[in-house]
Amino acid sequence: AQHRQMLDQVLNIFGIVPDHDLNIMGSAQNLNESLAHILLRFDKVLDAENPNFVLVHGDTTSTLGCALAAFHRRIKVGHVEAGLRTFNLQSPFPEELNRQATGLIADLHFAPTLRAQENLIKFGTQLKNILVSGNTVIDALKLILNKLDSNLDLMNSLNSEFAFLSSKKKLILLTVHRRESFGEGLQNVCLAVKSLLSQRQDVEILFPVHLNPVVQKTVKEHLRNIEGLHLVAPLEYLQFTYLMRRSFVIWTDSGGVQEEAPSLKKPVLILRSVTERPEAVEANCAALVGTDPKIILKMTHELLDNLQTYEKMTSQESPFGDGNASLRILERLSHE
Repeated sequence: AQHRQMLDQVLNIFGIVPDHDLNIMGSAQNLNESLAHILLRFDKVLDAENPNFVLVHGDTTSTLGCALAAFHRRIKVGHVEAGLRTFNLQSPFPEELNRQATGLIADLHFAPTLRAQENLIKFGTQLKNILVSGNTVIDALKLILNKLDSNLDLMNSLNSEFAFLSSKKKLILLTVHRRESFGEGLQNVCLAVKSLLSQRQDVEILFPVHLNPVVQKTVKEHLRNIEGLHLVAPLEYLQFTYLMRRSFVIWTDSGGVQEEAPSLKKPVLILRSVTERPEAVEANCAALVGTDPKIILKMTHELLDNLQTYEKMTSQESPFGDGNASLRILERLSHE
């Protein structure tokens, strides 16, 4: 529960009931406080369960904290989504340090791509301890897509929930939440939103506003009463997947969305200066545009107006796996 509300939504969608809930978050809690709570509370879980293996996922503070707690007890650690790198500890912050440090601790490394495997080998990881599994986010995405496609009542309910969206306009889905975007970067993204909507009547933007107080404050200051802009609360994964599939273009600084969108054949404009998922950029599924409004607008207009450019970005196969990563990880663990 590093993000209480967001976690509860995901658990509900996938029908998961936790055996232990660390419930670490407090008001205005900083990273050191979070890490301290994780170490202490997860240590009690390890004491109660005495596991043979601990799996940690990704690059959050929870990832590093749980890996470190297991290491201190000499319990083996498996790192899911291992090997992602920007080689810049400040971007993304603190995720780049979290995943590098977790990589030093882990006994098994489940790399989503060959590029991630190469990064691990450069850091000294032995090949025998790496499995290229694909990314589990694609497994999750396919589960949700199957749920959407097999349940007409659910689709009707979602269509009704988002009936305020126009069928005659192209939808841009926007997410921005990273710390390195705070300040000028986030303000520039807001400026790009206002500029685009003032220039075009054929577009609307849906922006689920992250719960971080910095994001909330900036958005309220810069994006008031903008025609064609829909500011909504953070969405459940089911809703968000529905909107990704319905969108024309996605603007994001999220890591997961960079992986999900190519599987949905949606172009992604990455609102960051660097990405630890260069495979999407190299496959031309995504473009790294940063937070300069001029660059964001130029690429967006190109996608909106040039069918050839749009088709080029949506015709590629996703480089992030086939939706069977979890099965490969389970198979490898069964031999440990």
